[in-house]
Amino acid sequence: MDIQIPRDDENRLRKGLEARTDLDAERIKRYLAMPDLSRTPGSPLHEIVERVKALPVFKDFDNIEIPEIVPASISFDLFDFPPTHPARSASDTYYVDTENILRTHDTVFWYYYLNQPEIKERIANGEPLGALCYGKVYRKDEIDRRHMNIFHQMGGWFIAPMSQPLSIEDLKNVLSQVVKSVFGENTKFRFNPDTFPYTDPSIEVEVGVIGAAAQAAGSEWIEILGGGMPKASVLEKMGVTGYHGWAFGFGLERLAIIGTEVPDIRLFWSADERVKKQLRLGQKFVEVSKYPPVVRDISFIVQKGFVPNNYFDLVRDIAGDLVEEVHLIDTYENAEKLGADNVSYAYRITYRSLDRTLTNEEVSALHSKLETATIETVKATIR
Repeated sequence: MDIQIPRDDENRLRKGLEARTDLDAERIKRYLAMPDLSRTPGSPLHEIVERVKALPVFKDFDNIEIPEIVPASISFDLFDFPPTHPARSASDTYYVDTENILRTHDTVFWYYYLNQPEIKERIANGEPLGALCYGKVYRKDEIDRRHMNIFHQMGGWFIAPMSQPLSIEDLKNVLSQVVKSVFGENTKFRFNPDTFPYTDPSIEVEVGVIGAAAQAAGSEWIEILGGGMPKASVLEKMGVTGYHGWAFGFGLERLAIIGTEVPDIRLFWSADERVKKQLRLGQKFVEVSKYPPVVRDISFIVQKGFVPNNYFDLVRDIAGDLVEEVHLIDTYENAEKLGADNVSYAYRITYRSLDRTLTNEEVSALHSKLETATIETVKATIR
């Protein structure tokens, strides 16, 4: 069964965003407007979703699509995130207003799923239930070839009455099928213990990789997904008792990077047909052209309390996808020289386009604009 959660609250909040012109609102509107690659045929992210959905173990699972703007209380409180968890901070999460956020994890679908009248009826009848969910999620993040603040997740879960035996081994069996469906029957993988706020016990899956993927990760083993047994306390907060189950979630980009050996996460968004035709799982990506980087440094003095993730968003505002990496090269504190409440930051910014050569003049203009924005927005002094 396909379930689409009504988006009345989200549409109301989007209308509120449209009426705003502040920097945060402009960013959020831009991020929400970006396409959902997990629902874009031809994208390797969509290919992963379809492979997973086609597994026999998920044949009778529901597919649920949920809002992209969700209450923070649902995202954090119901899922046992402690009050001090960094995800609650505005330095990690995009707040639409004081109560609502851009969803940070797709596991929030549990709440929406369990609140559907037909699902409540099935629970009252003691039926087992399974569901899959996928789409964009949003987290403030650094800028480099492997990270974006907008990415995609896919999650699933199965819950059943306590009278139906379930164990972590059932989850391992399901995750083994997921790994093999994406990477092939002969894929080397292993399970490790892990910790998540809303599952106990919890596990992670690592796959063995070689070549470019191993070099990029600095290891022959790369963590690709996590899962566990939903906590009874979390299910109880959502109105369900007498049930247990298993659940999992993973980032689609991480799997797609391994499956294609693509060197830069921005390529998944490319409109270049030379790029798009290569983005196939199991097909090693060959760069169509390696355009040269242009490097600029920026150094500035700000008050303590400066939030790097917010600064990365400012860089995105100015240069968009023309920035390949923002690398911290130095921090410096000296009360005598800078003042007791100040700190100096120095970043090395690598500008590189995926489809053309940037000129020094173009980059210099962009960088100058970033310096101006740094002074005005961060209240910094350029060094």
